[in-house]
Amino acid sequence: MDAVGDDGRTRAAPGASVTSRALSLVGAFDDAHRRLGLTELAERAGLPLPTAHRLVGELVSWGALAREEDGRYVVGRRLWDVGLLAPVNTDLVEAASPFLHDLYAATRATVHLAVRDGDQALYLDRLGGHASVPVVSTVGSRLPLHATGVGKVLLAHAPADVRRQVLAGLTRVTAYTVTQPGTLDRQLARVRAEDHATTSEEMSLGACSLAVPVRRGADGEVVAALGLVVPTLRGQRARLVAPLQVAARGIGRTVGSAHPAPRPPGPTG
Repeated sequence: MDAVGDDGRTRAAPGASVTSRALSLVGAFDDAHRRLGLTELAERAGLPLPTAHRLVGELVSWGALAREEDGRYVVGRRLWDVGLLAPVNTDLVEAASPFLHDLYAATRATVHLAVRDGDQALYLDRLGGHASVPVVSTVGSRLPLHATGVGKVLLAHAPADVRRQVLAGLTRVTAYTVTQPGTLDRQLARVRAEDHATTSEEMSLGACSLAVPVRRGADGEVVAALGLVVPTLRGQRARLVAPLQVAARGIGRTVGSAHPAPRPPGPTG
């Protein structure tokens, strides 16, 4: 079994298989480490330098990693291509695309579509807005659930054990990030009651967000969150919630019709 370090990175444990070691190299990359030299790759993966050198060469040959002119490595295009084949995310992005464009046209704000991946929000799609707002998300990035609008929606509807895990380890991103478990828990209850979430400079200064749940068809399961990022929500919440909810319902109907919930068995005889 691989070991997890204090920084949350998965490192190859002693005696790990070749597959585990190769995956630990791929897992060394994150939003803050998009380009890594060989030595840093080996350190972050917990591998001896000669082992890392050999495996990185194989990963480059396959296309999982690519080597830049300065000698540093980046995630290869082939990994991205393979990742796009994940059925749930691919179907969701395709179903949501026209609604995201309609929402962008109506608001001219940055639009996000995200799903929960463990205790993080995974951003599946993003359309950049016209306003000059600092936005840290990118397609494929993962951000804290407790500090983002889409994240709060996903956390509010997550299983209880996930909520407990997140509430037990709240980290501060900006001076405005909610780090008190009781305060966040009350906010999540409001999200469930009001069917939308907001943040105010909790992920990045100068940016506020508003998000709503995307529910799949008739079963009502929350499968994603749809959000906007704007400079301020002052006097705009009601104006922005309406188009967000219209778009979210459209996505939910499309996803639900493509993957209908199973019907209970009917009467026999």
